[in-house]
Amino acid sequence: MSTQLPLLVDSHAHLDSGQYDKDRQATIQRAIDNGISHILTIGCDLNSSQASVTLAHEYDNIYAAVGVHPHDATEISATTLNQLRKLLNQPKVVALGEIGLDFFRDRSPREIQRAAFRQQIRLAKEVGKPIIVHDRDAHEEVLQILEEENASQVGGVLHCFSGDLTMAGKCLELGFYLSFPGTITYPKNDAAREIAREIPIDRLLVETDCPYLAPQQFRGKRNEPAYVRYTAEKVAELKGLSIADVARITSRNCFDLFGIGSVDQKTKIAYQIRDALYLNITNRCTNRCIFCAKFNDFIVKGHELKLDHEPSATEVKAAIGDPAQYSEVVFCGYGEPLLRLDLIKEIATWLKEQKVRVRINSDGQANLVHGRNILPELQGLIDTISISLNAPNAADYQRLCQSSYGEQSYQAVKDFLQQAGKYIPDVTATAVTYPGIDIAACKQVAEELGVEFRAREYNEVG
Repeated sequence: MSTQLPLLVDSHAHLDSGQYDKDRQATIQRAIDNGISHILTIGCDLNSSQASVTLAHEYDNIYAAVGVHPHDATEISATTLNQLRKLLNQPKVVALGEIGLDFFRDRSPREIQRAAFRQQIRLAKEVGKPIIVHDRDAHEEVLQILEEENASQVGGVLHCFSGDLTMAGKCLELGFYLSFPGTITYPKNDAAREIAREIPIDRLLVETDCPYLAPQQFRGKRNEPAYVRYTAEKVAELKGLSIADVARITSRNCFDLFGIGSVDQKTKIAYQIRDALYLNITNRCTNRCIFCAKFNDFIVKGHELKLDHEPSATEVKAAIGDPAQYSEVVFCGYGEPLLRLDLIKEIATWLKEQKVRVRINSDGQANLVHGRNILPELQGLIDTISISLNAPNAADYQRLCQSSYGEQSYQAVKDFLQQAGKYIPDVTATAVTYPGIDIAACKQVAEELGVEFRAREYNEVG
């Protein structure tokens, strides 16, 4: 397996296809050689489902999903469902799919498609496996059936997502992932690129749907799992991330959804996103923001950030290694870094000796914490500070951020923002695009304070 390329998962392939009969093993080896760590091969009827299971048993890096595609919905019967049930209990069968509705080709009567979709969702709930959903020209009914059948109990993914942004939001609310194939590389497919750009990357998968839908570079030719890298590269471009970021995050998503592969569970003190290094020095915080993702888990862009202890300066330096390789080093993590002011000063002094750019992401309440104006102590050590404003007034701030310092906290944040420019060259106020936060009003407050403003995508860290 390649050690040079960031490892990716092809979350949707059809390796049982006759198009691979002459070179299936070579196709799988090419995927491995191109850094594809795992492949999920998908059944569309009983025969292809059984073939997918057989492949999964033959190859360590292949997993299987079994199900009946809407094109073959007339195949569904009590006997078929029982056979699927048995297959779903096989080792390495991780999902039920692909299932759903196809009102574009209508190869099965729509009423039969609807019934087959519902029956297979119920089977997935019975066996506790996620579903892989096919949706073509049937957006409203797919959503309706997912909701009515309580498919959120098992979750799953809408593969080759083709809905609009509103539908994407509803799917995410149901707990589903969205998956994108090579079609997002097609020059005219701006709609899909918009969706991929807008949704949180921790709910996104990449796939080939091979042998179909080859990326632009191979358009018109047979697709194969090795080409999922072209989709991942496009996602990286859309998200402003590195291919390593996309590989790590989407592989983690596949692990979380399907149990495919493994993830690094070691806590990160220092973790890379794009070309910057972030430092996770505490999980403590002065706020308990209602939109903070750490109340669900401590995963940030595929990195595990739940600390079992607060690291010492020696541990932080060891975790950083050579800081010169990064565009900047950021005190951030899943907590308020300025709670550890002395450690920040020590590490920042060491970094500045090596001419490294240093940034802090803060909630702006450090002066309340330490009982003094700490900004002069950061002069010459910090190049940039990003301070979470998150509200246009004190009442909203306390409702959203729930500071342990109560109503005085919002004024303290504003004072901190206004004073910071005297000691730190680059000061920015930020607000999260969480429902109910008035971004325009927050921007106006920042302008009145004389600082730059940036809206941060909900779920964005960094």
